[in-house]
Amino acid sequence: MTGSHSDSLPILIVEDDAAILELLEEELQEAGYRTLGAGSAEDAVATLSHTEVSLIISDVRLPGMSGMQLLEQLRSEGSHVGFIVITAFGTIDQAVEALKIGADDFLTKPLDLEGVGEAVFRVLENRRLAERFQQASPTGHFHGIVGESEGMQSLFHDAARLAKSDAPILVLGESGTGKELLARAIHAESPRAECPFVAVNCASIPSELMESEFFGHVKGAFTGANESRQGLFQAANGGSLFLDEIGEMSPGLQAKLLRALQEKMVKAVGAEKEESVNVRIIAATHRELEQEIESGNFRSDLFYRLETFSLRIPPLRERQGDIERLISAMIDKHASSQGKSIERIEPTALQALLDYPYPGNVRELENAIMRAVTLAEDGLLSYADLPERIRQHGQEQRNIRPTEGNALVAPTQQSWPSLEEVEKRYIQKVLEATGGNKRRTADILGIARRTLYRRLEED
Repeated sequence: MTGSHSDSLPILIVEDDAAILELLEEELQEAGYRTLGAGSAEDAVATLSHTEVSLIISDVRLPGMSGMQLLEQLRSEGSHVGFIVITAFGTIDQAVEALKIGADDFLTKPLDLEGVGEAVFRVLENRRLAERFQQASPTGHFHGIVGESEGMQSLFHDAARLAKSDAPILVLGESGTGKELLARAIHAESPRAECPFVAVNCASIPSELMESEFFGHVKGAFTGANESRQGLFQAANGGSLFLDEIGEMSPGLQAKLLRALQEKMVKAVGAEKEESVNVRIIAATHRELEQEIESGNFRSDLFYRLETFSLRIPPLRERQGDIERLISAMIDKHASSQGKSIERIEPTALQALLDYPYPGNVRELENAIMRAVTLAEDGLLSYADLPERIRQHGQEQRNIRPTEGNALVAPTQQSWPSLEEVEKRYIQKVLEATGGNKRRTADILGIARRTLYRRLEED
């Protein structure tokens, strides 16, 4: 099935539980992805011998070869395919081991289906961004992050300098600006580049499990602790630990994190002795931590420890000089992935894309271009192919008119269709692109399903 999130390559799900496999396939197909299923790692290897995939989601526990062994085999063969592992709830040791040998992310059972979609989007998004800008000019990118604007060039310069030190770094920026990409770039630029980079979203870990997840625990430390397990600090030893959404961390754990930063020692839950760790902390948040300090949610001493070296990623609306280049690169990338040739973009479409403020930043621009390319016909990306929110913003800002000085030819005033006609055509295009999936179509259009049904009935 093809949809607005669809990639040219399918996602391979490796799961021996037929019910869970069906559930995952259904959820991802509803989100617009194409999927393949395999009941064992051996079946997955057979599939991969003749089929290229964009991402593998594999349970760790499988009959025969385990999911971890599958991951190790693929990485040893030089495969860089995206990989998400599924582990039992609380088995953080398996998750961090998977991250160390090359997994992109992990999920825990029982599965949160919304979390599955978010993880898939995040992994594919990070890989797309990295691939897209690999060939960018040396002055226009920093380890795969594009940016020729003054703000981004300044960011690259500061990030490169800070990468050489071992000091903790706080990355600030709105949602969708690419904070994890910058953290990975800093790690790649640092002397620790050959050691592990471990990323964790603090908002995704239950507060009661955070200490064990970060510092590990010994056997018998609490009910259910049947064996000793290492934590994220131990997994990242020698490398970098990226703490995304650090503003979600409990004050108690913040105190222990501060001690780990100062003393370079951690103590597993239930252990009698501390152990030394050599980890570089890169933290990130979209929150205003000064306000969190005032409200008592964040420790000021930890903030000042981290904030000494902080990097702020500018929102896309402050990077006007980068937007057109991003648009061009994204159109080329998604047209290629979908086997299309987009030769022209309507001037009104380009102007609408340039004028939009992008509250969701680069991630939102990426999604808009991906959808528009999916809907485009006859080599032309038109104004009608853009998401409704971008078209609506353009209508509110000005009377839509051709952009002067643009080499592309816009329709004459007499040839403009009515808004109602454009809307009908747009709805039909989205329906076709989603294979008639009305739920997905409604999601893309940003309207309720009952509203979609009503508009289809009016046609």
